[in-house]
Amino acid sequence: MLSDSPPERDLEWSIGGIEGAARLVQRVWRLALAPADGSGEDPALDRKVARATAAVGDAIEGLQFNKAVAALYELVNAIEKAAPSASRDAAVRTLLLLAAPAAPHLAEQAWAARGEAGMIADAGWPDYDPALLVDDQVTIAVQVNGKLRDTVVVPRGLPRDEVEALALESLKVQAQLGGNPPRKVIVVPDRLVNIVA
Repeated sequence: MLSDSPPERDLEWSIGGIEGAARLVQRVWRLALAPADGSGEDPALDRKVARATAAVGDAIEGLQFNKAVAALYELVNAIEKAAPSASRDAAVRTLLLLAAPAAPHLAEQAWAARGEAGMIADAGWPDYDPALLVDDQVTIAVQVNGKLRDTVVVPRGLPRDEVEALALESLKVQAQLGGNPPRKVIVVPDRLVNIVA
């Protein structure tokens, strides 16, 4: 029920919803019982764990439990795709802490099965580095005469002249310009490049 609808809205009961929740429970249980077999770091997974922690915390505070469960689904998917590492082991631990408010019995049993100390109900909410919530790369819209023609992915904070050069190198932009130089190029950092032909 938590995953399908905000508490203030009516919920159409369905067997599919129950089956989906049961599959999530089974996936969390399998992750919890998997042996800790990794060393090294996985920065991409660390970023996803930080985002999930922030999203679940914000959703619970806002009484939007369906959004909290959706963030748990995303985190489970990310952990399952990740290679064995210390980051993956830490992610599973954080997953259990995040799942505890929605599925306390599952989280408590999985916590004990992993050999964690004490009860999960006594463990603190996981911390995360707010810097991990900021993307290192941004997608910039490239417009020609005010119409979107392409997008480019660049490192955040790339200087204007480099962003302009990348936008002008786009084959779609070059086709719109027809070999002519642009009359004006407007760059809004980390957001937009508008080329006036």
